[in-house]
Amino acid sequence: MQDCIFCKIIDGEIPSKKVFEDELILAFHDISPMAPVHIIFIPKATVDSHINSAHGISEANSKYIARIFEKIPEVAKSFGLSDDNGYRIVTNTGKDGGQSVNHIHFHLIGGKALPITTLFG
Repeated sequence: MQDCIFCKIIDGEIPSKKVFEDELILAFHDISPMAPVHIIFIPKATVDSHINSAHGISEANSKYIARIFEKIPEVAKSFGLSDDNGYRIVTNTGKDGGQSVNHIHFHLIGGKALPITTLFG
């Protein structure tokens, strides 16, 4: 997608501080981190396989999402995160869900105690 900021990062048009990259995914530091560790994971989608949000995951493109979740523990460990000290994985879907970029992405957030939040009071 021509106007997608994450596609521009994948194509190298916009620089990023890469953490991991292979043929399927890219992980990089968030430019506005919410914690000491804040990494964004994105699928390296093309025009015909661009995944806008979690609502667009299908059998045909799920390999991208599987690869992200295979690499999250490895990247977390490389930043000193573990089951013991914990971390959060977040994705937002749609405008009301807080999604600001229409390219599915997952935030790996950790490195400090994160507040417990709930929508149900």
